Amino acid sequence: MKIGILSTSKNLYSTRRLVEAIGQRGHEGQVINHKRCYMNIASHKPSVHYNGQALTGFDAIIPRIGASVTFYGTAVVRQFEMMGVYSVNESVAITRSRDKLRAFQLLSRKGIGLPVTGFANAPGDTDDLLNLVEGTPVVIKLLEGTQGVGVVLAETRKAAESVIEAFRGLSANFLVQEFIKEAGGSDIRCLVIGEKVVAAMKRQAKEGEFRSNLHRGGTAELVKLTPEERSTAVRAARIMGLNVAGVDLLRSNHGPVVLEVNSSPGLEGIEAATGKDVASTIIEFIEKNAKHGKTRTRGSG
Repeated sequence: MKIGILSTSKNLYSTRRLVEAIGQRGHEGQVINHKRCYMNIASHKPSVHYNGQALTGFDAIIPRIGASVTFYGTAVVRQFEMMGVYSVNESVAITRSRDKLRAFQLLSRKGIGLPVTGFANAPGDTDDLLNLVEGTPVVIKLLEGTQGVGVVLAETRKAAESVIEAFRGLSANFLVQEFIKEAGGSDIRCLVIGEKVVAAMKRQAKEGEFRSNLHRGGTAELVKLTPEERSTAVRAARIMGLNVAGVDLLRSNHGPVVLEVNSSPGLEGIEAATGKDVASTIIEFIEKNAKHGKTRTRGSG
């Protein structure tokens, strides 16, 4: 098989591991910087071009698209889909998961446990918005933020009002969520491939920090999931339409709640914490499922 990895750098850990796994399983791999791709939107013969040449002969692609380039990156994925190339995560599913508000609405509609969440726009809504999420402390999140950027814990009502006013002054979209105190600054990252959680780790925030992201100094360790946590993670990935997903959960007093469903989960932290070869499991999934034209949306979303 010929498998393309859409990534902006060959040196990223996740990209390197996928290239290694592709080679170890006897396939041909190519890293493609999706930001440098350009496309011919022709109805009779759509194509993707890169470094002066048309990209042809691919059986599958693995999108590793950063949040800041979601719009263009998913356009490239969609073009490959129109060419009949199998994408492990489809363009529509990536777009759906990247829109935090849309993702929460979809998860809520399907009965997935979530933190109490509010969303508003007009300044006059602030007081009632905080009441909706049962008062402070609250977590305020920029919709476009990743890796803990744009996430603020407001411990008092006055602090929450100040942060909301500041975000509104920037014309930024944001969510306000209840603070799950009992989680103790930890969350669980579940790596879902297909219909299974193949690896899971508990991430613990460093002292004085409530965000458990490893990029922010958090630590990670192997964790044993409950059947409910395992089921919640698989269902959340399925609702987003993702075949490969990092599902972040919090352990609350009323069961597991989903914080986020990530369409390009990093492999370094979870492989180190669990000792699992996640990269090879992704390639194995592609081997079993890749088929020309096997795209649910066929580039339509």
